[in-house]
Amino acid sequence: MRHIVTVFIFFSFSLNANGSSCSGRFVNPITDICWSCLFPISIGPVRVNGGGREDTHNPSQIPCFCPKPPLLLAPGIPVGFWEPARLVDVTRVPFCMVSMGGLKMGNSTVGYGVHSSNGDRQTQNSFYQVHWYVYPVIYWLELLIDFLCLEQQSFDVAYITELDPLWNADELSFILNPEAVLFGNPIAQAACAADCTAATAGFPLNPLFWCGGCQGSLYPFTGNNVAHNGGVQASLLMVQRMIAKLHRELLLWGTSGREALCQIIPLPIIKKSQYKTQMTYPRPTTRGPMACNPLGRTEVIWGSGREFPYKGEDFGYLIWRKRNCCML
Repeated sequence: MRHIVTVFIFFSFSLNANGSSCSGRFVNPITDICWSCLFPISIGPVRVNGGGREDTHNPSQIPCFCPKPPLLLAPGIPVGFWEPARLVDVTRVPFCMVSMGGLKMGNSTVGYGVHSSNGDRQTQNSFYQVHWYVYPVIYWLELLIDFLCLEQQSFDVAYITELDPLWNADELSFILNPEAVLFGNPIAQAACAADCTAATAGFPLNPLFWCGGCQGSLYPFTGNNVAHNGGVQASLLMVQRMIAKLHRELLLWGTSGREALCQIIPLPIIKKSQYKTQMTYPRPTTRGPMACNPLGRTEVIWGSGREFPYKGEDFGYLIWRKRNCCML
């Protein structure tokens, strides 16, 4: 992680003077975050506060037990909550740091973004770069003191796809997702309609791990979108692909469910119900029942007016992660 920060420092010395092509805004933790998305909070099977939000299943056993030296097992209380843990940029402009105020690092002559359709096809193609930030804002703001279940890190730039050769080429990405050949057929893609319906009504279907709900297919793990239906749809698909890619690279782990009560666990296949997304740029979604949505939920209901020309064609999202832990 530190070597990526070093690379960013290097690129900052070649800052592009033409800032008009890169827009963004620093996330204001007071006004740009939907704090009601912390809910529901549960203690064992009891929901302390629902907040009108959807929730996944929580372990019900009280007490829970976890290994703790010098004792063999230490008792605790199982808790569940939604934690704002990561920020994501989805941008047409290489090295445009949307969530860092629109800072553009380095120069690039490669053209990205949305492309016109080819031949008789009625859909557009698009390509986006993605930047992944560590953003444990609850711990950072010290909102919950001495709560051991929180991730205790500082803000950091963890991953940028401009430095990842697999993000640009569908063929090279086959190294990470060889199973993609099994899902590139009409039957497998037709099953994604059920995932779209389930995500819109509640949470996506984890067994359909190749589906991105109403946004499209999670394969391949690249920035290429062959069915671009709008910036909101395309950016949400890129967020889902990035999460799936990081799970495959074991850079994201499982944090929810009974098996994750004592420690986070390796999870090479994405558990889609573990995440929710909240738009932070260009127009933050901070209120209403769809301020933060499970992966794959349709954007048609809430996405109107969230994309506009010039400064509204790149996107920022806050990732809410379900956390179950045994509080000792």
